[in-house]
Amino acid sequence: MVELYKYSGAGNDFVVLDGRAGGVERYRDKRVISILCDRSKGFLAADGRVGADGLMILSDADGYDFSMEFYNPDGSSGMMCGNGGRCIVAFADFCGIRPSDGGMFRFVAADGVHTGKILSRIGDVSSVRLGMIDCTEYRPSLDGWFLNTGTRHFVKFVPDVDSLDIESVGKRYRLDETFAPQGVNANFVQILDDGSLKVRTFEKGVEAETLACGTGLTASAIASWLKKPDSKKTVSVALHARIASLEVEFCPPSCSGSPFTGVFLTGPAEIVR
Repeated sequence: MVELYKYSGAGNDFVVLDGRAGGVERYRDKRVISILCDRSKGFLAADGRVGADGLMILSDADGYDFSMEFYNPDGSSGMMCGNGGRCIVAFADFCGIRPSDGGMFRFVAADGVHTGKILSRIGDVSSVRLGMIDCTEYRPSLDGWFLNTGTRHFVKFVPDVDSLDIESVGKRYRLDETFAPQGVNANFVQILDDGSLKVRTFEKGVEAETLACGTGLTASAIASWLKKPDSKKTVSVALHARIASLEVEFCPPSCSGSPFTGVFLTGPAEIVR
């Protein structure tokens, strides 16, 4: 019997299972995923929260420590989830998997190869530094920015992010014909007095605001540099999701149109039990 676990990455929560021994095919079924993630009658975690923002399967992968399969609550897949990436690194550590490359996990996800390092463990909470893919696709779009950080994102800067009716405004951008047919996650960003960013995200596949979106936080950090470029070779941005704070690091492009490289997302990953 496959055991289901619940993990939370900055409030973004997931049903997670170990698929290395097989027996997980039913959990790739869209109907099963939808049932487990349903917020009214889905998977009940130890903290009392029902449902999830997604489902992940850890499996073996030749040449890597493991592979990550990520599914949205509607069963869609084929994209990266940054908070999920940190959680699956913590789950691999929980399952006794040891990194083949010193202290650094190497794993493959839908968007390519990632790294993950456990920086600390305090009780059930791990701090994880996740290596993201290079950001090669970014451009001004509508009244903000379009970026692909493993998932497609729209980023808009606003003076007061807390005052937004994110369900209506987020849905409008998420479904805008500019981004059809795939759509985007819609991120709304307030630059605080200390230079850190306060971010809220309306996620496609969930079709609602989530407490955090890792690839969205990454896109927001990069968009903040695009909004106001500087000459630093390495940039570090502090970000605040709804209930947690995280950090994004990256190296800006060496010339116009070249990629953002050395992208890392650092934040918490917690097993809920």
